[in-house]
Amino acid sequence: MDLALFNFIHGFADNSFLLDWLTIFFAQYFQYFLVVLLLSFWIYGKNEPRLKNRMAVIAGFASAILSRIVFVGLFRIFYFRPRPFFTLDFQPLFNHANESSFPSGHAATFFALAAGVYFYDKKLGALFFAGAVLISGARILGGVHWPSDILAGAILGIFSAYLIKRFAGSAIRRLVSKGN
Repeated sequence: MDLALFNFIHGFADNSFLLDWLTIFFAQYFQYFLVVLLLSFWIYGKNEPRLKNRMAVIAGFASAILSRIVFVGLFRIFYFRPRPFFTLDFQPLFNHANESSFPSGHAATFFALAAGVYFYDKKLGALFFAGAVLISGARILGGVHWPSDILAGAILGIFSAYLIKRFAGSAIRRLVSKGN
């Protein structure tokens, strides 16, 4: 199933200059736009909206760090999965090292960021979830991840955000309230 879904998605690669360009943009560069966008919410708003925005920023980044550094790092110490371009012997749309593909660090990071934001602001969180989907889909289309890598990364990311909200939510609220 993983191979069939990968072949279907990746089958759109190398057929259109525009689609390939968009794939590379979303897989490699769009992440910087999302980070800058989230940081801009640190200064946006007054009073209560500003507090909510700052809590979303802290929760998003804390979730992303927990997900990427701790959970993805641990998985990759104990399990190596070759990337599709190595296993299937083709050139991906963009250069990438053949380090373990499971779970996807990009999916874990950006789904964690999105979920962390979502817990404090549903509309803004939905926007970041859309960004996470675009980044993750582009990484399959580009040939550097299996769909199951993305699914596992998304689950780890959302779980990380849940852990941050559950165990550090009140500390984040106190930290942000003190700063204002």
